[in-house]
Amino acid sequence: MSKEKKKKIFPDQGSHSKAYPASKNALSVDAKFWRSFRNKSAPQQISAVTCIQFSPAEPHDFAVTSSTRVVVYDGVTCEPKKNILRFTDVAYSGSFRSDGQLLAAGGETGIVQVFDVGSRKVLRQLKGHTGAVHWVRYSPQDKLHIASAGDDRTVRWWDVATQAPLLTLEGHTDYVRCGATSPASGDLWATGAYDHTVRLWDFRTSRSVLQFEHGKPLEDVLFFPSGGLLASAGGQEVKIWDIVGGGRQLHVLSSHQKTVTTLCMAPSSNSRAALDQDAPRLLTASLDGHVKVFELSQFKVTHAAKYPAPILSMGVSPDCTTLAVGTSSGLLSIRQRKKPDKLDAGTATALGVARPRRPRKLHPNNYRYFLRGGAESAAEDDYVLARPKKVNLGQHDQFLRSFQYREALSSALSTSDPTVVVAVMEELVARGGLVAALSRRDVSSLEPLLAFICKYVVMPKQARLLVPIAHQVLDMYAGILGSSSSIWHLVTVLRERVALEVKLQQSLQSLQGLMQPLIQASVQS
Repeated sequence: MSKEKKKKIFPDQGSHSKAYPASKNALSVDAKFWRSFRNKSAPQQISAVTCIQFSPAEPHDFAVTSSTRVVVYDGVTCEPKKNILRFTDVAYSGSFRSDGQLLAAGGETGIVQVFDVGSRKVLRQLKGHTGAVHWVRYSPQDKLHIASAGDDRTVRWWDVATQAPLLTLEGHTDYVRCGATSPASGDLWATGAYDHTVRLWDFRTSRSVLQFEHGKPLEDVLFFPSGGLLASAGGQEVKIWDIVGGGRQLHVLSSHQKTVTTLCMAPSSNSRAALDQDAPRLLTASLDGHVKVFELSQFKVTHAAKYPAPILSMGVSPDCTTLAVGTSSGLLSIRQRKKPDKLDAGTATALGVARPRRPRKLHPNNYRYFLRGGAESAAEDDYVLARPKKVNLGQHDQFLRSFQYREALSSALSTSDPTVVVAVMEELVARGGLVAALSRRDVSSLEPLLAFICKYVVMPKQARLLVPIAHQVLDMYAGILGSSSSIWHLVTVLRERVALEVKLQQSLQSLQGLMQPLIQASVQS
């Protein structure tokens, strides 16, 4: 194939990459919450990070198990505090006691060791396993017992004080690599093994009370906060089991492309409660490098994050402010978010968390400056100005506001109130809209106008205004006055009243002429 044909079939995608617009879909509540975690540090460990466990006690330090050591990191600064190196071979499953003072860890040698976190001294060595111990946990209900499981296919319950195993539980047929204790009862523990089964142990009876068939080698098991449900991770699936219902399978989560290695329960968070519901979230991590967050009502993925290497371990602090993820390459990714009471404005806005507002300083160029004090109550010695009552505008006023002069005059005439009609007419004269108000009237709208003029044209108060208006109306409608009997009748009445008024005025003038000499004579005498 020629080079020209190759170029046509396989164009240079780098030089012709299409730029897609940014998504306009709003982030979900959980996405906003988990995106608020910022990279704090990413220390490189000497080998794969196989376990991350947070201390239940504040400030929630966390132990990172990698190669032949356990490193204790500060829960606030995320800086290394202690390095525990008392291992002759690979260490596994470093975990804290409930008070955070002691730390227990297993190892490739099969010995479970108990360390003082402050001095890093070995306090106890629990010997009995014949294979590597991959899982160790302190009892959350007391400080005297430890559960461990290993490659010898046994689960052991230790008395730390005497360094003797109180129970040795057998039943698994392959390596036991994970376990968890029930939040509902300190005597109920679950373990998972490479024989594809999850076994529920009652340490009071020293036997397995329930067994689940997962179908793949188990990498992790986790109780839900209520203690009634259990999650098991094996292969590419996470299965949810109903313990109260006798081990019934409720749901299967198949969101990963490779083996799910670790499970974690993110506890309830105050800031997430302000956004959504005060409910924990299930976190899963896999060899495909993804961490996914599931809500627990419908088991839907609410957030996902990608890491540059396969993930082997993960942990979330009890106050849900620190997320630590360990990878097979030795990278320890530590992410933190600010606590709700210390959120800055940008983070609080992104999370939707309510934060106390500072009082805004008002300036005269701000509209709120002129509204200040509106909600204040008056003191006893304050002078209170009554707020003017809202005036309900009449229909004629509304027409005047919208410059509908003809409708305004007709509305005023319908009230039969001479004060209102005269006021509207005076406003029309002042606006220069009287001609528009009088023009283009039909018989039905002209009749009330003529009736009003006939009635009040001879009144002294209205005569000065109505006489010019009467002349204007007669001039505008001279051609149609005889077309309607009612209109002609009103014109006749108007003529008679005006003639009578003129005759009356003439009589009064004659009488005034007779009385004027008599008045002057009386004044002179």
